[in-house]
Amino acid sequence: MQLLLGFLLAITIAFLAYKARTLNISGAVAAAFTGTIIFGVGGLNWAILLLTFFITSSALSRAFKQRKASLDEKFSKGHERDAGQVFGNGGIATLFAALHFFYPNEVWVWAAFAASLAAVNADTWATELGVLNPTPPRMITKLSKVVEKGTSGGISLMGTLASLAGSALIAFFASLLTGNWSLFPVVTLAGLAGSLFDSLLGGTVQAMYFCPTDKKETEKHPLHTCGTETVHIRGWKWLNNDLVNFSCGAFGVLISLLLFGIF
Repeated sequence: MQLLLGFLLAITIAFLAYKARTLNISGAVAAAFTGTIIFGVGGLNWAILLLTFFITSSALSRAFKQRKASLDEKFSKGHERDAGQVFGNGGIATLFAALHFFYPNEVWVWAAFAASLAAVNADTWATELGVLNPTPPRMITKLSKVVEKGTSGGISLMGTLASLAGSALIAFFASLLTGNWSLFPVVTLAGLAGSLFDSLLGGTVQAMYFCPTDKKETEKHPLHTCGTETVHIRGWKWLNNDLVNFSCGAFGVLISLLLFGIF
């Protein structure tokens, strides 16, 4: 019965998100799948944590839209999430929700689930709010190097603080829902670490391209916003932004398990 209710809740939310143009068709299907596992296997607490990430990240994606419009050329995809983005952000969380079926009383499973969402939420908040920083960001691999806003691997004070806040929000609910406040520092730090790892990948091995017409570095491929074919300039061609996001969540889990053992 819980799995059925989870399925109905998941498809309802996915449909509403599609109508609100937060998800496209493939994204809605992927969200229905991941939501069914998380809502149906995990239950209410797991659903609340996932919805906290989804609602806040979607709201921020739409906030200050006009101020961020000029940066769309930097990112590989728009604000309507597709299946790749859904699995990139929620794939790790779905895995640990499934593990909850086999280990229903293990706190580490919940901690890892929360940490994966904290990491992708931290990354989303950093991306959406970091571009509002009044000064240009600096490359994470070389802090003396100033880069354009929206550049993969660029970090700023505002973006880092936003990342910390996004991670702490997930950690707060993860602790509140279970009454285990020792999880708060673990999940918060793990989420922040995952976000910084995302930036590190973006500044080193993520596939990046160059538009010969606009003379801009971008994630877009094969065509830039202007319609020109982009040229690969650095990084591994197979490592796109969706896989970087997946790695962000995975790294958050790794750090949470290490910290969980310490705390």
